[in-house]
Amino acid sequence: MIDVSVIVPTHDRSTWLCQSLRSVLWQRDVDLEVIVVDDGSTDDTTGTVVKNIGDRRIELIRHETPQGVSIARNHGAEEAAGEWLAFLDDDDLWAPTKLRRQLQAATTSGCNWAYGGCVNVDATLRILGGRPPPRPEDVARLVFRSNIIPGGGSNVVVRRDTFQRVGPFDLRLTNTEDWEMWIRLAKQGPPAWVPEPLMAYRLHAAQSSLDIRAIFDGISLIERRHSIKSARGESYRWIASSLLRTGRRSEAMRYLALAAIHGQAPGVAQDVRAAFGWRLDRYLGRVPRTLEQLPYPGWTLRAQAWVNELATSAPC
Repeated sequence: MIDVSVIVPTHDRSTWLCQSLRSVLWQRDVDLEVIVVDDGSTDDTTGTVVKNIGDRRIELIRHETPQGVSIARNHGAEEAAGEWLAFLDDDDLWAPTKLRRQLQAATTSGCNWAYGGCVNVDATLRILGGRPPPRPEDVARLVFRSNIIPGGGSNVVVRRDTFQRVGPFDLRLTNTEDWEMWIRLAKQGPPAWVPEPLMAYRLHAAQSSLDIRAIFDGISLIERRHSIKSARGESYRWIASSLLRTGRRSEAMRYLALAAIHGQAPGVAQDVRAAFGWRLDRYLGRVPRTLEQLPYPGWTLRAQAWVNELATSAPC
C-alpha cells in the first residue's frame, strides 16, 4: 500500500528538479511514489535527471507541449495510487520528516488535509526568512479572505478521495489555483498542521513572469465562485514583494501604496525597510545577515540543518 503519491510538475528546470526530487526521496518512514510530469520541456534534461537518480519509485509522464501547472498536477493526480496526495513544485524543497509528520498530524486530529511551516530561500538555498504558520482555526476562518497557507502548492497533503471529491485544480486560474483549492478543502473540514519549517520556498528571478492582470482576474473569479470578498490589500502587498524581487521597483512602489491604502500600512513599512536595507547592504558590501539576525530567528534556525544538507549534496 502506497501512503503518499507525490506529484512534481516541471518545465525546463532540471538542476532544481534534481534537488527537489532528492528532498522527496529522503522522506522518512513513509511509502511513496513520485510522479514527475514534464510539461513540455524543450530538451530531454528532465528524463536524464530521472534516469540518473535511478530510483524505481519515480514515474515520468511527458506532455509534448506545455499545458500549464494545473493540468500537470491534475494529470499526476489521475495516475496516483497513494492514499494521500502531495504536490511539490520543481523549485521547492522538503524537510526529510515532512510527509510523515503531516500524516501523523492529520490522522491524530481526524482531518483530511494538513499543512506545515515554511522558510524562504534564494537560488543558492540561503535562508532569507520565514515565520510560523497560522493555526488551523485561523486558516479555517481566514483562507476565505486570502491565501494564508505559506509555500504555495508545495505545502499541503490531502487524502486522495477528498481531492477527488472537491475536484481538480481550476484550469482558469493563474498563481491563485492553490488558494482556490484550499478554499474548497476548507469547506470540507478544517486542516491539521505541523508548526515546524517543513518546506523551503525558493525565491528567484525565474519567477519574474508575473501576470498581474491574470492574478486579479483569478481573484475576481474566486470571489464569484465562492461568494467571498478577498483582502485585496494583502494581494497588493504580495505582488509588490514579487516585483521587488525581480527589480521592478517603480511598479512595486505603486502596489505598496495600494496595499497601504487597503489596510496594510504596517506591513508595507516593513517591506520598504527590508527592500531598501538590502540594497544599502549590497551597495556597502556588507556581509549578509546571519540567521540569528533575521526576524523569527528560532524558526529559521530550525530549518538550517536540512536546508544546508540539500545545498551541499552532490549534483545529479
